[in-house]
Amino acid sequence: MSDFRLAMVSAGFEHGGNVTHRHFDGHPDLLVYPFESQLGNRNFNDFLASVERVQYRYPEFPEGLTATELYEQMIDEELKTFLRKRNGSKFRDADCVLDEKKRVAEFVGLCGEAPIPRRKVIEAFFRSTFTAWENYYTKPRPGMVHVGYSPAIGIDADRMVRDFPNVRILHIVRNPFSAYRDTKRRPFPQPLTKYLITWNIYHSTVEMFAKMYPENVRIFRYEDLVDDKRKFMMDAAAFIGVPFADSMLYPSWNGVEIKDSIAPWGTVLKSTKDYNKAVIEELSDDERKQIAQGTAALARHFGYDQIDYLGPLYRAG
Repeated sequence: MSDFRLAMVSAGFEHGGNVTHRHFDGHPDLLVYPFESQLGNRNFNDFLASVERVQYRYPEFPEGLTATELYEQMIDEELKTFLRKRNGSKFRDADCVLDEKKRVAEFVGLCGEAPIPRRKVIEAFFRSTFTAWENYYTKPRPGMVHVGYSPAIGIDADRMVRDFPNVRILHIVRNPFSAYRDTKRRPFPQPLTKYLITWNIYHSTVEMFAKMYPENVRIFRYEDLVDDKRKFMMDAAAFIGVPFADSMLYPSWNGVEIKDSIAPWGTVLKSTKDYNKAVIEELSDDERKQIAQGTAALARHFGYDQIDYLGPLYRAG
């Protein structure tokens, strides 16, 4: 399994991580995980545990577990719910033919006997999914890149690089005005102060890792995606190490273009500049002021004060 290639999309909540992930779908050299790749488990606990839920962190595994036990350790809520209780999944209408028993059997075969290192568990997680996915639009072949998405997993970049020295982590940053507005669609949105604290923690942490591991970690602005998709995706493809493909210019699932709302794959409903700009108008004046004050330093670092529709907000704040 030494030819395994992995790319992970990371992002804050409602930062366009799902949107970016869907734009990679359909590429002839990429195997794009169907939903969020929730690799985390309940055994990992560090000083950032109060910031992010365990399913979105990079896992730690107890010693001595069998391959089957390791499979169950990873939360992988979106795909496991789809496979085990489809009518309870928000993706219930997705055309995905995948037998979980076959996936588990493939996973166990790839892992082998204990002791099983973490890197082998993660590799088996991705490989077994595409081996068992019967109606995936293309067949896996050597040299393809597995692409996952897990919100904020970039804050664990150092541990991922330790396992996969050639991993590519694309961290998506989005302006906090549009991002916060989209989080308010959730049934239990975060309070604004908490959202701003996590916005600063996520992006400053990944920025640190991007400096430490420049070959592995790179930050991409969502605003550049919606402003010039071709340039953004050409840069992203080069970073991953695959040729650019026209399929990267639109969101899709299993090779089929998503022409309307990106939901249920993401709460950011459209990957357009007009949408990104318009949702800011739905915030109150007090919300806009607090966001500007709470994110000014990092926002200027990312050049958000130079974007036409964001600069006035930071000058006003």
